[in-house]
Amino acid sequence: MTSPAHVIVLGNEKGGSGKSTTAMHIFVALAREGQVVGAMDLDTRQKSFFRYLENRAAFNRKREDQGLQPLVMPIQRQVDASDHVNRDVAEQEELERFSAAVADLYHSCDVLIIDCPGTDTYLSRLGHAAADTLITPMNDSFIDFDLLGRIEPGTQEIVGPSIYAEMVWECRKLRAESGLSPLDWIVMRNRLDPNDNASKRRVGDLLEALSKRIQFRVAPGFSERLIYRDLFLNGLTLLDVREPGADVDLTMSHVAARQEVDQLLKQLDLPGLGASALDDRALSS
Repeated sequence: MTSPAHVIVLGNEKGGSGKSTTAMHIFVALAREGQVVGAMDLDTRQKSFFRYLENRAAFNRKREDQGLQPLVMPIQRQVDASDHVNRDVAEQEELERFSAAVADLYHSCDVLIIDCPGTDTYLSRLGHAAADTLITPMNDSFIDFDLLGRIEPGTQEIVGPSIYAEMVWECRKLRAESGLSPLDWIVMRNRLDPNDNASKRRVGDLLEALSKRIQFRVAPGFSERLIYRDLFLNGLTLLDVREPGADVDLTMSHVAARQEVDQLLKQLDLPGLGASALDDRALSS
């Protein structure tokens, strides 16, 4: 490996937005392209990303018992939170643990995917500061928009950036001061209402306006579909469902969901992600 890994961070300060599901689909898409992928989960309590990967490892053991090749897996490094009572000491310990894990993966992987918790923690801030690409999944609602920008209730006009956007801005400044490349920030609209309505349009208009003020790109995300939750149980993604042994009865919902995944991956424009990973024939054949 001659060049350092491209660091992709999934982050916001709200749980249940789809960070881990997005991280898994990005990992599988890149790995299927031959990329060596590293994975870190900074949510030291729920560890949803690594729980997803644990399910995938268990599924692989079943495949091996059946004489099938295992599905692709990333190189994982866990970073534990410090339990020291002194905040400064705790943060120093976490900085050392985080730095060691990143250093271990940075020159041995093509891509490093970091999943952050849905709360403001020191480890989360370290993850955000390391990002080359930051992906912020958000449920398509005014409640989630409040994480990015403050709205004046009467006029529904943007007053200014909110707490999470300000944190990202601080991370951008740290990157600039360190001479690193600018952060590519992508806000991903999840759980989009399939029907056109005034609320959906207004959230979209506000996101476009805010994106110009605080510099992020807007990308379409995933609809609310049970299939994403069902796939979690075996550690699968929509890119895996045609694999032998997956035992997934394909429906039109799978096809529509796969199109959502492909559309998102194309808009992310990640290095090393070519057309073959986005081939719709994976479901239609």
